[in-house]
Amino acid sequence: MPSYTVTVATGTQWFAGTDDYVYLTLLGTARCSERHLLDKPFYNDFERGAVDSYDVTVEEDLGEIQLIKIEKRKYWYQDDWYLKYITVKTPVGDYLEFPCYRWITDEKEIVLRDGRAKLPRDDKTQILKQHRRKELESRQKMYRWKEWHPGFPLSIDAHSHSELPRDIQFDNEKGIDFILNYTKAMENLYVNRFMHMFQSSWSDFADFERIFVRISNTISEYVMQHWKEDFMFGYQFLNGCNPVLIRRCTEIPKKLPVTMDMVECSLERNLTLEEEVKQGNIFIVDYELLDGVDANKTDPCTVQYLAAPICLLYKNLEKKIVPIAIQLGQKPGPDNPIFLPSDATYDWLLAKIWVRSSDFHVHQTVTHLLRTHLVSEVFSIAMFRQLPAVHPLFKLLVPHMRFTIAINTKAREQLICECGLFDKANATGGGGHVQMVQKAMKDLTYRSLCFPEEIKAKGMDSKEDIPYYYYRDDGIKVWEAIKSFTEDVIHTYYESDEVVCEDVELQAFVKDIYVYGMRGVKASGFPKMIRTRETLAEYLTVIIFTTSAQHAAVNFGQYDWCSWIPNAPPTMRCPPPTEKGTVTIEQIVETLPDRGRSCWHLGAVWALSQFQDKELFLGMYPDEHFVEKPVKEAMAKFRKNLDEIVNTITERNKNKKLPYYYLSPDRIPNSVAV
Repeated sequence: MPSYTVTVATGTQWFAGTDDYVYLTLLGTARCSERHLLDKPFYNDFERGAVDSYDVTVEEDLGEIQLIKIEKRKYWYQDDWYLKYITVKTPVGDYLEFPCYRWITDEKEIVLRDGRAKLPRDDKTQILKQHRRKELESRQKMYRWKEWHPGFPLSIDAHSHSELPRDIQFDNEKGIDFILNYTKAMENLYVNRFMHMFQSSWSDFADFERIFVRISNTISEYVMQHWKEDFMFGYQFLNGCNPVLIRRCTEIPKKLPVTMDMVECSLERNLTLEEEVKQGNIFIVDYELLDGVDANKTDPCTVQYLAAPICLLYKNLEKKIVPIAIQLGQKPGPDNPIFLPSDATYDWLLAKIWVRSSDFHVHQTVTHLLRTHLVSEVFSIAMFRQLPAVHPLFKLLVPHMRFTIAINTKAREQLICECGLFDKANATGGGGHVQMVQKAMKDLTYRSLCFPEEIKAKGMDSKEDIPYYYYRDDGIKVWEAIKSFTEDVIHTYYESDEVVCEDVELQAFVKDIYVYGMRGVKASGFPKMIRTRETLAEYLTVIIFTTSAQHAAVNFGQYDWCSWIPNAPPTMRCPPPTEKGTVTIEQIVETLPDRGRSCWHLGAVWALSQFQDKELFLGMYPDEHFVEKPVKEAMAKFRKNLDEIVNTITERNKNKKLPYYYLSPDRIPNSVAV
């Protein structure tokens, strides 16, 4: 009688094993096998990390194995099981791989297809077509869209992490408990003794060092030592944790009435301001988005303030970017002076602090939350709803969606909800952050997520003109490596543009993102349909780059650049100055965050800057969703390209006082998971 050897691999997560009854049925083209009992209580099979083998004997040949059915029946209590994969050795010696990488919960069953990726048109038999359809119908019931706030991209319909489908939950929910992590961070940083001292001001700048943890030879220490310098201020627009706002200024805006007399002493080329603009030496950062946003009113004992500054910067003869003028409000007037490097020391310093505070708010809410977290969640939900596990694009994208929905759900539960942790220390808490996302949606376009295009649109693409923009240089290298990888995968499964057009599941995925994620706004530029392989490669590159590299670039530098409180104040306790010549050091300290808010801020930026346990970095795909040789070769080529980028960045950073490593592939997690 024909015999099949079945090998079952259990996951290595905590509690991944099971002691329940487990049954297997092989479904072939000729017939189905009987239901075989593989495991029962106290057999000690299917333990965490185990690989167990069984011989399954049948009376007649089953034909080609199309599907495997696994049933789990409860023995005593709920005992979830994480099944990695099953391999089947047929009577003629062929090996079939059936990837799973899912939790089997309660008394449920799952039906697996072999690991070869298939487009909808590749399925010829009714049983395979039906399996494909049922999987999507089931997923669409579990992954439902919901509006969290009006005008936001839609998110998952779940109030808490525990309500999410088991497959996308964190393995250990305690590991992503924001309250627990922030408290632990403050304990580790030895600042917990200050955390409840709200309204209590620091004495002077040196007093901030009492909560500053010195880690020798790090960026954070360098920032503490040099934060007052104009060079350090300008450098952060290029390579800090928010390097996305600076643009080349082609015309001085009327709302910023800077004159030649004001900035002449800052210009080094014996040119007029207008001539400097024409030569491309003037840059601008405008925080107009913050204009009209309500400041945090959740603490009646502390009035908090926001500003919407405009900052003009200059490329000096050393090709370094330095500030030359700052206006703290959008409307020019006698009570909204333009601050200059030639002003009194504390006038100029406070103006720069206001810009740094505004930059912090835009970074946290728009650059980080909206443009990486919320957008990546849209990609994740659409993928689960419209691409079955057998689809090559599901296999390609699923590693880049790992824990994204879970971390966002937890954030809505504890961090950015009403009365959440965000309200404790941030001037945009209490609803201001919601207003900011709603306003920023108009600038969230598809083209703005295409990294090289966005750099060029801002006039920041010339390496010769702007040689120290490492965010641009490294980002383009990583973008090109990802794009080459997606092209290799696409050409493996889509032999022509016509096949792309005919892929109904791909088109449903793209439509879901446009209709629900981007709320059907035509001006967003998100495609409603993909018609060519070239366009598909760019689309997939946008998704993978956003969920991996872009998030890494704007997330993991938060402790480096924001731990020295005066360099990134999360709130300001006095209004912006309305005249020059009155600012004192005492006024600056009174304006900066109090001791309690400083400590909450420090705990937050520390916790947000840490990698996950057992982090998977770009190009690491331990779950083998693909089994085809051409794709495995494409993965190897991708890893080789990424290794070359790592070597280039490592070599450049040697002996640098300010190394830039946030876009080094060995520091880019595959997905948004923190």
